[in-house]
Amino acid sequence: MIQKKICLLGAFSVGKTSLVSQFVHSVFSDRYLSTIGVKISKKEMTIDNNQMTMVIWDLEGKDVYTDVKVSYLRGASGFFIVADGTRKETFDDAMGIHKLAIGAIGNEVPCYLLLNKSDLTQKWEITDDMITDAMKKGVKAFMTSARTGHSVAEAFEALARDMMSGETK
Repeated sequence: MIQKKICLLGAFSVGKTSLVSQFVHSVFSDRYLSTIGVKISKKEMTIDNNQMTMVIWDLEGKDVYTDVKVSYLRGASGFFIVADGTRKETFDDAMGIHKLAIGAIGNEVPCYLLLNKSDLTQKWEITDDMITDAMKKGVKAFMTSARTGHSVAEAFEALARDMMSGETK
């Protein structure tokens, strides 16, 4: 069985842990517990008849007091940058983190931007223009909701497919 390490990066309280919980256990909780350091989860899946274990590193959020620990990114086969659609500053943080991660890992590793809280679009501060600009720079994005599960499995499956296609190159 193939094992792939992926990392979830983003600002505090954007829903990284909730996205992992939704993907791995199909569970959402309103209780907010801030991740300290890293929390590691695993999920087995089948992608194009290949068995894969995703080893998911949910990294603590970044803010003005903490930086992304680049050492956690070593060995990652792919990563997600998560932003909270209801907080514009988390999108700006995500773009900065994306640049940092690409610098640490390289462009060969698949990456997706997860624009979380799609169930609250009426409260969104992230605009279509912001998303379009990011996509013009090569950023692939999914609108997700950890609460409803909207596009969560699809995002993880897309990342898994991208990682598997890197295996065959």
